[in-house]
Amino acid sequence: MPDLVPAFTELRKILAPYADKLAATRNDDQELYLDTLHIQKNKKPLFFGAVQIKKSYVSFHLMPVYLQPELLGAASPELKARMQGKSCFNFSTPEPALFKELSLLVKAGYASYKEQGFVR
Repeated sequence: MPDLVPAFTELRKILAPYADKLAATRNDDQELYLDTLHIQKNKKPLFFGAVQIKKSYVSFHLMPVYLQPELLGAASPELKARMQGKSCFNFSTPEPALFKELSLLVKAGYASYKEQGFVR
């Protein structure tokens, strides 16, 4: 089993700055899960993103790219190759170039949510 802590630690650093602006429903050494304060029609908060240690990889979820796929327009083929589904990226080791790209994507995603009135 790979040591996933280094990848988790670096991915967590990408989402952590947003924890103060959002609602962290889980924040520990296995997962950082962030909801917005925007309540949807189903009475649940709108999901923003999460980083989670799974069995053989670390998953990084970013809901804004699901709601606005055009945010992925400038994403590199290498980052897109890490995608599982429409809004999840999987890693087993730190990848600084891709993590930098993800960081910019999170920033754009937050700005997109702000534009739509989902976050302050």
